[in-house]
Amino acid sequence: MSTVLQRLGGALEREAPSWDIRPVPIGERRLSGLDQAVLWCSLSLGFLVLVTGTLLVPALGLRDALLAIVVGSVVGCLPLALVAVAGAREGVPGMVLFRPVLGLRGSYVPSVLNVVQLVGWTAVEYWAMGRVAEAVSERVFGFGAYPLWLVLAAVVCTLLALGGPVIVVRRWLERFGVYLVLGAAIWMTWGVLTSADVGALWRRPGAGGLPFWLAVDLVIAMPISWLPLVADYSRLARPGAGTFRGTYLGYLAGNVWFYALGGLLVLGAGASADVTGMGVAVAGLTAGVAVLVALLVVETDEAFADVYSAAVSSQNVVPRASQRTLILGVSGVAFVLAWFLSMDAYELFLFLIGSVFVPLFGVFAAHYFVVQRGRYDPASLFEQGGKYWFRGGVNPRALVPWTGGFALYHWCAPIGPDWWVEVVGSVFRGIGLPFPLLDSALGASLPSFVVAFAISLVVLRRRAAAP
Repeated sequence: MSTVLQRLGGALEREAPSWDIRPVPIGERRLSGLDQAVLWCSLSLGFLVLVTGTLLVPALGLRDALLAIVVGSVVGCLPLALVAVAGAREGVPGMVLFRPVLGLRGSYVPSVLNVVQLVGWTAVEYWAMGRVAEAVSERVFGFGAYPLWLVLAAVVCTLLALGGPVIVVRRWLERFGVYLVLGAAIWMTWGVLTSADVGALWRRPGAGGLPFWLAVDLVIAMPISWLPLVADYSRLARPGAGTFRGTYLGYLAGNVWFYALGGLLVLGAGASADVTGMGVAVAGLTAGVAVLVALLVVETDEAFADVYSAAVSSQNVVPRASQRTLILGVSGVAFVLAWFLSMDAYELFLFLIGSVFVPLFGVFAAHYFVVQRGRYDPASLFEQGGKYWFRGGVNPRALVPWTGGFALYHWCAPIGPDWWVEVVGSVFRGIGLPFPLLDSALGASLPSFVVAFAISLVVLRRRAAAP
């Protein structure tokens, strides 16, 4: 199978070459603003977004849940679009953008964390597609065959990753994929709105247990999870292509829609907050099986992005490694993990993503958009001993605001294994501070970002001003 994948991947790459981490030449940047809007709208219309939307209800009522969805999407898509702009300007992937602020070697830290995150996301996607396909297979054919569907999902997504972003956007999404997912989304929305008493659901109060701003954090977590890899695709954007607008509006529309639809499926169609329960609820709608199949087919673009960007992030650490070999390796590891995956820790996983990358974006935003005024020195991005080398390849000043933002995130929203929460709590209580801060009423994303941004303006400006 590996040989077949490599041959097919080679054929695809001859048609649309996959770039390494060096700046993409201007003449090879092919994606328009519409291309980027289609890509990010499609990535936001995923089956797992529906499942995540179920985590907001019934703790919040429908009205408060929708407000949290809109606020979280408006806020969370802003950093996503800003990093996309930086990627389009510099022509380099996300992990390379961190080199000027963290140092060439310092950027290895988020690169490794991102690879771990993306391998986990890929495993979740493979598992979800396998389980949904199993449910459809049992309903239509009378047998499940989960291993078969899991293998098929992994093979298809690996081939897409070998083809690269231009092939996926131009040949798959814009010709077929986006129409399938939009058709499925419209059908599901119509089905749940016509089968449920939306007025009664709107008036029903929430059961409690989830503070509003923590719910906003849960919504923010989804666009933030794409933050480390958005530049992997915007680096292929044509100059003046409307990268900010395409990325922001594309992801915003889909994120609001599918988070809200997930909540409606719980309240109006009795879906449970897991992939299997969601699949059963969708299948119960008119033509539900056809909708499930459409969603299953389109879910491949999320896994494609995870696999492709995991390989690109790996190249920031091992630039001489073959991108195709890394793609095959990432997909293989994720496939193995998918055999043992459960959804028990999925919500925890989303919060952990935010605790690492929200403050890191605060550091990057302060450095790139304020200190450096929106431009980096391209020649120094790959130069050992140069402008971005700092101390042995690491900028220790940047670690201060990143660490501070991370600590504040966990002070505001205690997450992680029990032993970790206990350690964090004992530290804050030991210095006489309440834990958690204001019982998590403020959420964690916004405070963490603001603090990391503010500290960065102080410590990184001082470094920039030093002779």
